[in-house]
Amino acid sequence: MKYIKYSLILLVFGLVSCDLGSEPDIEGTKLQAMCGEWWVQVYDAAGKDQDLGYHLLTTANTADNNDTDLITDDHGLLTPYDYPPIKVISKVNLGGLLFNNTPDLPNLNAGESAVSILEGKIIKGVATTPGGNKTDSIYVKFEFKTVPGEQYVYAGYRRTGFREDEH
Repeated sequence: MKYIKYSLILLVFGLVSCDLGSEPDIEGTKLQAMCGEWWVQVYDAAGKDQDLGYHLLTTANTADNNDTDLITDDHGLLTPYDYPPIKVISKVNLGGLLFNNTPDLPNLNAGESAVSILEGKIIKGVATTPGGNKTDSIYVKFEFKTVPGEQYVYAGYRRTGFREDEH
């Protein structure tokens, strides 16, 4: 009898302590449409491929999670070519999926040259990957403060995660 009484007490507490509320809405970040990993190639301002192959570029929201500040990080793509790694908080227009013209952004890699984002955009579903998959394309034109007039472009496609699209 003693065990039945304790079992009933535990059952009542168990039922009373259950959360019968609804599940929370899980939302993405405000800049979700512009965030991701991208396989990009490097071009000069005239569109000439710099023959560096594909490299990873990352775009991500900031901790503020607003709809104007996007972290753009090239993970040191140009470092072997005597240019500093780029990691800046780009100003963007979410509605148009555009990178705003923003001069002299502080490079978050300490002590590195400021970077100007001249223009850029993301276009949904227009890129075809090496594996034949459709995904988004990205284009970002930039310039280092220490080398004015020498402009470069990162252009490529959103990483799909499929083996045939990896580089």
